[in-house]
Amino acid sequence: MIIEHKTVIADVKLVADFQRCVTPIMNVCCVPSVLWPLISTQHCYLYISYWRKRFTEQPITDFCSVIRINSTAPFEEQDNYFLLCDVLPEDRILREELQKQRLKEILEQQQQERNDNNFQGSCVFCNEEFLGNRSVLLNHMAREHTFNIGLPDNIVNCNEFLCTLQKKLDNLQCLYCEKTFRDKNTLKDHMRKKQHRRINPKNREYDRFYVINYLELGKSWEEVQLEDDRELLDHQEDDWSDWEGHPLSAVCLFCEKQAETIEKLCVHMEDAHEFDLLKIKSELGLNFYQQVKLVNFIRRQIHQCRCYGCHEKFKSKADLRTHMEEAKHTSLLPERQTWDQPQYYFPTYENDTLLCTLSDSESDLTAQEQNGSIAIISEDTSKLHALKQSSILNQLRLHESLKN
Repeated sequence: MIIEHKTVIADVKLVADFQRCVTPIMNVCCVPSVLWPLISTQHCYLYISYWRKRFTEQPITDFCSVIRINSTAPFEEQDNYFLLCDVLPEDRILREELQKQRLKEILEQQQQERNDNNFQGSCVFCNEEFLGNRSVLLNHMAREHTFNIGLPDNIVNCNEFLCTLQKKLDNLQCLYCEKTFRDKNTLKDHMRKKQHRRINPKNREYDRFYVINYLELGKSWEEVQLEDDRELLDHQEDDWSDWEGHPLSAVCLFCEKQAETIEKLCVHMEDAHEFDLLKIKSELGLNFYQQVKLVNFIRRQIHQCRCYGCHEKFKSKADLRTHMEEAKHTSLLPERQTWDQPQYYFPTYENDTLLCTLSDSESDLTAQEQNGSIAIISEDTSKLHALKQSSILNQLRLHESLKN
């Protein structure tokens, strides 16, 4: 197009999605060959049809900027190129109208996928098959493999998205750093150790799978979010009384249910699984860190398909959940020394939102005192020589030496 016809369409990617382009099957007489590369979608055809009509009505120079190259060369060696861009108000309005149509179609597609309960797909990591709604598979990858590509409601063309990810993994390519490895085991170890179980946010290939990238013409999700941040800074006030944070979805300890607040999630766990986290916290006098260890302990047991009430192991989480509910083992916690261990400071799942919603109020300190916990007061380090002579550490060191 540039070489043969010296015509350039600015930001053509906003009109044509070349990753979905197909070979145009059109009559040569109907559409000028100069516009063939744009024929890939209905929107491209509308764009082409519009300007084809306008070019027959007025000279191309009335719409396009003329760019002259080799201006210092002899006249016969000079070339003129024609640039069609949205600086022209007519072109800008046309692109915005096509963008609105595209957004409408994307939202309809997204709504159809959200309501589709006939989805069938497999996990890109463990190949487990899933039937029903796409959210089941996406939540599985987030929980079991700490691979979070976003909330299901923010994704469109989910099947194509999963196929793209699967193809990269089949080609032994890391989804984040996009390096290629010699075999699957090496790739898995790399993604696990480097915490690369996520997609590369700078790869524009993924933009078409997120609704946010269709909201405004020519703006990616990064630009939209940056504008939101600037708007917040511009309207920043001292009075924060009406401030509301973005809701975070916490996942149930026993199933895929999500809730925006700890209160709603606790109500669900109590009603559906007979597990009252708030009651357990109160009866056992758990402070924040003990709650963290308890949640991580339960997460790990459920992840390993093991009942923490009777230690029986099951083939699937569904079987485990059925057993625990029938045997009333969800509320049958083991002795405190079983789960109140330092190893359970570390979360079973990355970015476990439930841990962020746990209470760390002052009442926890009272509970800690009731349990006989001893406060630790640091020694005065202003006189180091005297401290070395009187420190309790000397007694501990002497005691250890006698033992040895």
